[in-house]
Amino acid sequence: MVVAAVGVEHVRAAAGSSALATRARFGFKSAGGTTDDARIRDITQALPPEYADQLFSAREQGANEDQLRQIAADGLARMYFRANNSRAHGLGVEFTDVEQLDIKL
Repeated sequence: MVVAAVGVEHVRAAAGSSALATRARFGFKSAGGTTDDARIRDITQALPPEYADQLFSAREQGANEDQLRQIAADGLARMYFRANNSRAHGLGVEFTDVEQLDIKL
């Protein structure tokens, strides 16, 4: 996994919002196996307050890039790919080959 840029900035934690912008390879898995070939996507997505809390807490506790990336991937899976868990239940999202990951807390 190569990361060209990872930025975590505590901007609006008091408001509880966060936004994530990334260029990375995304693939999908369901109970039956892979459902889509992984491909590079550019995604910008607002995340719920709990992801801002998790990201900020993890950063303050010395989390490494892989740990922060996993929290971001979980948020993207929920909000972008599963529409706030209203569809595609059980869909797993693979988040690899990260070229850029910017998180604004």
